[in-house]
Amino acid sequence: MLRDYVKLIRPHQWIKSSFVFIGVIFGHHWFEWLYVQRAIQAAIAFSLVASGVYILNDIRDRDQDREHPRKKLRPLASGRISVSVGWMLCLLLLSIGLSLGAWLSWLVLLFLLVYLVLNVAYSYGLKHVVILDVFIISTGFMLRILSGTSGIHVEPSKWLLFCGLMITLFLGFSKRRAELLVQAGNSQEQQSRRVLEHYNPALLDLFIGISLACVIMSYSLYTVSADTIAKHGTADLIYTIPFVLYACFRYMYLIHMRGGGEDTARDLVRDPHIILAILAWAVLTVALMFGSPAGSLDQGGLHKPANTKELPQ
Repeated sequence: MLRDYVKLIRPHQWIKSSFVFIGVIFGHHWFEWLYVQRAIQAAIAFSLVASGVYILNDIRDRDQDREHPRKKLRPLASGRISVSVGWMLCLLLLSIGLSLGAWLSWLVLLFLLVYLVLNVAYSYGLKHVVILDVFIISTGFMLRILSGTSGIHVEPSKWLLFCGLMITLFLGFSKRRAELLVQAGNSQEQQSRRVLEHYNPALLDLFIGISLACVIMSYSLYTVSADTIAKHGTADLIYTIPFVLYACFRYMYLIHMRGGGEDTARDLVRDPHIILAILAWAVLTVALMFGSPAGSLDQGGLHKPANTKELPQ
């Protein structure tokens, strides 16, 4: 029974909430507990609301899932968890997540509500609108980034926002490509993913290539921009680019050669190459910023950048 509830909530998808921490990392707030605490709380709020949305989708699609060779094993579709219990758990998770967001700030609550409304609209029709479907998925990631920046009073970098948009589009189109391959010869998959009728591998490869090029370009320009160098006190962030390239190329390999891409969260937590690349990128990024004058400790304690504002209580 516990395993069924875990499958229903999908905790492995919570890794997507790691986008919330971009503001803390690139805003030089990693040693300021108030910022870290609020970023953690925002990530928890998004994770709970996302789990509530997954349950809502499973309740809506349970009859259709019963006709699917793989999805029929889901807890609600198989009947191992009743619909009434699913509704109670869904409302509980949504209530806790939204309440936590409201406690943090009205902006975090706003981003959570927009995320919820978009996902409901996605489930009830927008998922069948070609290209818009991927942009809605991307918006969910962008709302997480905004919650971890504007939502906790950290000014977001425009280059990082653009990079975040492109990397989420890259992941979204990669997911569609993987689904397109899975649906071949599977009538149930074709019925549940009618939007795939408007895609083909060549078109998706074009979208993926454009998105990936923009990811690399935007992140590279961010590392060498004058504002970045002035804020972080180092011009050496350019040396983190190879790890970004390796992780992106490895993900492309998984899509084309290993049948990956359908479940981004599982791909990211299961592939050791991507995990090591992300860890190496994170360690080097923090080390470079921590070792810079803007991120170092002075004799009086933690040195704050000149543009850092006090976080309202």
